[in-house]
Amino acid sequence: MRIAVLTGGGDCPGLNGAIKWVTKSALDPRCEKERSVRFDVIGIREGWKGLVEVNPDDPESLARHTMMLDEEIVRTWDRYGGTNLGTSRTNPFNPQKDTSGKVIENIGKLGIDVIVAIGGEDTLGVASKLHRRGIKTVGIPKTIDGDLVGTDYSLGFDSAVNIITEEIDRLRTTAGSHNRIFVVETMGRHAGWLALHGGECSGAYIILIPEVPFEMERVCSLLDERRGREVQYSILVVSEGATMKANKEFCRNDKVDEFGHRSLGGIAAYLADQIEDKTGFTTRYVILSHLQRGGSPSARDRLMARWFGIAAVDMIVNEDFGRMVSYRQGEITSVPMKDVIDRLNLIDVAKYYDIERYNGKRSIL
Repeated sequence: MRIAVLTGGGDCPGLNGAIKWVTKSALDPRCEKERSVRFDVIGIREGWKGLVEVNPDDPESLARHTMMLDEEIVRTWDRYGGTNLGTSRTNPFNPQKDTSGKVIENIGKLGIDVIVAIGGEDTLGVASKLHRRGIKTVGIPKTIDGDLVGTDYSLGFDSAVNIITEEIDRLRTTAGSHNRIFVVETMGRHAGWLALHGGECSGAYIILIPEVPFEMERVCSLLDERRGREVQYSILVVSEGATMKANKEFCRNDKVDEFGHRSLGGIAAYLADQIEDKTGFTTRYVILSHLQRGGSPSARDRLMARWFGIAAVDMIVNEDFGRMVSYRQGEITSVPMKDVIDRLNLIDVAKYYDIERYNGKRSIL
């Protein structure tokens, strides 16, 4: 039985670990004795794009778009960030150019029996649609935004929070030296988990999230309240998807990707200008952008990649297709992929966010 594994959407630490453990679990000779099936594993390069563009009858195309995986090849992959298979935001079900038929045809020609798709809502949405078309699929959750429903954890989140915390720790030295306000922009289109946890871990004074539209006057008032205290600087953390009550999302341009998403950005620069103009505080901004996706995976992402990869192979053995590996209440389980798409795991504001302080709650129980 041939397993194909691919990564889609934005890269992040933990992807290579998941690929490794899908491969090692599938090819483990001890486990093979306990199963009624023997596996081989093929990696698909550049996500769904690889299955769209590959020509199975052309050896050069096969080498460019696919990669046979074994235990020796993937032995050290879990130590590194990014994805050694490459990734893309290709959508085979793009209404402007539907290539899903070509994907299904190539799956057959490549002798693929099941696809393990590692990604977020968009990547898993494609896997779910293919499953409805008769293709056996299994999903592994990945998104640094932490906005996937059906699971308490997605690959890449912990590493990204660590990076945000480390970068803000560095910013404090220059902020304190110059008595400046620093606005730090994190990723987070619809959900503010990265900003909230990154801000809480780094001790940010103000945290702005997409779930709660903010008022510029309130931001400036909070900064003025701190004027004259022993702390002469402040750190503000803002999600790229945060909005003012009078404004829509801040976007770099009007372009959209194949899943219909616009490129967000610019809110940190706007906030810095407004704060300096309205309060007189010297203000600078930093956009962390793709730094949040880089570097080696944290210990937690390495562990979760291992668990998710092993669970994906267990699901294949048990024929639990059309489902996503899930981590719920400390246990590995699975949920139907159709239940995790077109929905978002947003912050429970009443439980986790103080709308007066624009920060995390100081009451937990």
